[in-house]
Amino acid sequence: MKRLPPSLRKRRRYLAFEVMSTGEIGRDDFINELRAASQSLLGDVGVSQCDLWLIDFDGTRGILRCARDKTTLARAVLATINKVGMVSVGVRALGISGTIKGVTEKFIERRGISKMD
Repeated sequence: MKRLPPSLRKRRRYLAFEVMSTGEIGRDDFINELRAASQSLLGDVGVSQCDLWLIDFDGTRGILRCARDKTTLARAVLATINKVGMVSVGVRALGISGTIKGVTEKFIERRGISKMD
């Protein structure tokens, strides 16, 4: 199967975020809460248009993919997350870039983490 040329691919943005919590947070728990928050805030149509996907998450920092024109909605979804499992959290968006490499170099590595695993 051939790859689509860049002119036909969906435009995406990558959002770096930081989770401030009182305890340990697992990737699966965060994904479940992200889905619940996006569903309650945006509804079915909004969730499908926003196209949210968690690329990487290490317990404190992560990268979230979204549609190019829905970055404000993605930030709003992150802002509505206040509890993951039984742990109180606060989620802060660090910045947005057009590539994973760009968001990692600009926002993740500058904040004190050399590389995300």
